[in-house]
Amino acid sequence: MIIAIDGPSGAGKSTLGKMLAKRLNLLYLDTGAMYRGVGLAVLESGTSIEDEEEIIEIAENAEIELIGEPDSLQVLLNGRDVSTEIRTNEVGQIASIVSTIPEVRKVLVEHQRNLGENAPEGCVLDGRDIGTVIFPNADAKFFLTAKPEARARRRFEEDLDKGRATTYEQTLAEINLRDERDISRADSPLMIAEDAVVIDTSELNLREVFEQMMRVLRERQSDERTRMARLH
Repeated sequence: MIIAIDGPSGAGKSTLGKMLAKRLNLLYLDTGAMYRGVGLAVLESGTSIEDEEEIIEIAENAEIELIGEPDSLQVLLNGRDVSTEIRTNEVGQIASIVSTIPEVRKVLVEHQRNLGENAPEGCVLDGRDIGTVIFPNADAKFFLTAKPEARARRRFEEDLDKGRATTYEQTLAEINLRDERDISRADSPLMIAEDAVVIDTSELNLREVFEQMMRVLRERQSDERTRMARLH
């Protein structure tokens, strides 16, 4: 089973993706972490964000691995654990920029497809273009959204919990900037797949969203069992 979760930054995709993967015993792929891995590699190399050729080369040569359980997912960059380093706002902004480069997306999309297709039981992927580009034939597609203010509040509180120095105003500005980049980029812009289930998480807690998603998945599985029974 392939489950695609798309949506803007701060809508709860990663947390809910992990929750679903854990409940359903599926591989969890945080595609945003892969772009952040490339962003960190670019930052550490001192490469200008204007130098697309060099950034493409870095993406092609970077070995990015996701290992471990959903709750304790480790992100390795060339064999080094960078799980914490990639979560800074600086790396997030660079990742947002490099993700607009078509050649970088091509490299990572191929990697993500290989990982998803080779997962024994299937996988849960979250990102910006999972259901529209990477797995357009996913068994279930969700698009999580929320008002920018709600997303910024969540992200700001996460940063505070993790000891990152920031302000709500700065976080909101970064959310709005990322939204603009995600929607306006030429290659694989943020879009809602026609067959995606859209959930606005602005006024819901994560448990409520999770239960909504599980209801949809149970209905899909029930429909599939009915369809298979009719065939036999």
